[in-house]
Amino acid sequence: MSIVKASPEAIDAAAAALRGGGLIAFPTETVYGLGADAGNARAVAALFEAKARPRFNPLIVHVSTPEAAGVLGQLTETGAALARAFWPGPLTLVLARRPGCPVADLATAGLDTVAVRVPAHPVAQALLQAAGVPVAAPSANRSGHVSPTTAEHVAADFAAAGGGPMPIILDGGASPHGLESTVVDATGADPVVLRLGAVAREDIARVLGGPVALATGEAGKPASPGMLARHYAPAARLRLEATDVGEDEALLAFGHASIPAHPGIMLNLSWSGDLVEAAANLFAALRTLDAAGAKAIAVMPVPEQGLGEAINDRLRRAARPA
Repeated sequence: MSIVKASPEAIDAAAAALRGGGLIAFPTETVYGLGADAGNARAVAALFEAKARPRFNPLIVHVSTPEAAGVLGQLTETGAALARAFWPGPLTLVLARRPGCPVADLATAGLDTVAVRVPAHPVAQALLQAAGVPVAAPSANRSGHVSPTTAEHVAADFAAAGGGPMPIILDGGASPHGLESTVVDATGADPVVLRLGAVAREDIARVLGGPVALATGEAGKPASPGMLARHYAPAARLRLEATDVGEDEALLAFGHASIPAHPGIMLNLSWSGDLVEAAANLFAALRTLDAAGAKAIAVMPVPEQGLGEAINDRLRRAARPA
């Protein structure tokens, strides 16, 4: 495994590896992704194996333009409105698969829909344009673990797992959003948020001119990535909505107000109470506390508004027992 600066030469080499059936880790504005040619069933199978990901859990397919997304899935009026507002960017649309869609069935978990995103990150864009193929790319970590927001996080996850084919990692710096994309089912007239993420649900509602429902779904049969009951989990156990800290706990704080007295390890997602900053810091903070040896983490309350809705979703899934 090697971390390489995302130079034009490195991006061209990574694109060639993708076309040849290899796996590549690369930055997006949300988290780092582990990519494979979405039309190559063998490469997609290798991706599932590398992540130890359940094969019933569908993947997001990344393309460089909305026009390329429309080749894979049917953009409804609602989907087109969301694409105009948020692409390129951290929004994934679940669309009805078009006849002849080249995406491997394994990537869609056999569903008659396909999840598509047009990322905004310049390295991701350059890679997709150089590769010339749709790229299936879940987060570049072992399944269920904390998502990676730096190249070093990717390397640490796969080094800890040991064995198996290790990807080239394109280093494009820290992911600015730090939360996965929001996933919206846009197959019908009434959109449904399948996964909360870096685009707030209230912003989607503002674009569409009305409220947007949040799906509950079946954890054992997810229609979208990120719907498993336990996900994004550090090794340490989490205790949410904490107003005090136990002797054996580290503290994950938010804002200045009411931080409990604590002699141990503490990180603050945002001293100023900024939810955008907190979202960007969440996964890195959980990894840092794990690396510091914390066995348990007390997590202060985060407001359930804007991006706080997605932050709390990640924390609740991470806190569920294995």
